[in-house]
Amino acid sequence: MDTYILYSAIVLSVFMAIPLYRSVVGPTVQDRIMGVSAIGSKTTVLLIMIGFIFERVDMFIDIALAYALLNFIAVLAASRYFHKRKGLYQEMDR
Repeated sequence: MDTYILYSAIVLSVFMAIPLYRSVVGPTVQDRIMGVSAIGSKTTVLLIMIGFIFERVDMFIDIALAYALLNFIAVLAASRYFHKRKGLYQEMDR
């Protein structure tokens, strides 16, 4: 069972490269914010998988929930910042 979870975690880590590429190269701010959000959600699942591997799920669930909450707040704050300050719609008109 640990081997299955380990390989699943490795595959999930490889799949995290796609939103990483989008968040680094993304042509618009929305693409970058969505890429960061996707990386955060995959990291939450990865933390729970690490908890299963180390047989400390109770501890890693707390860490994953705190990380998910911080990721959610960061994405909301960045979205609001770019919406109000940077003129997100001006970028879309280009």
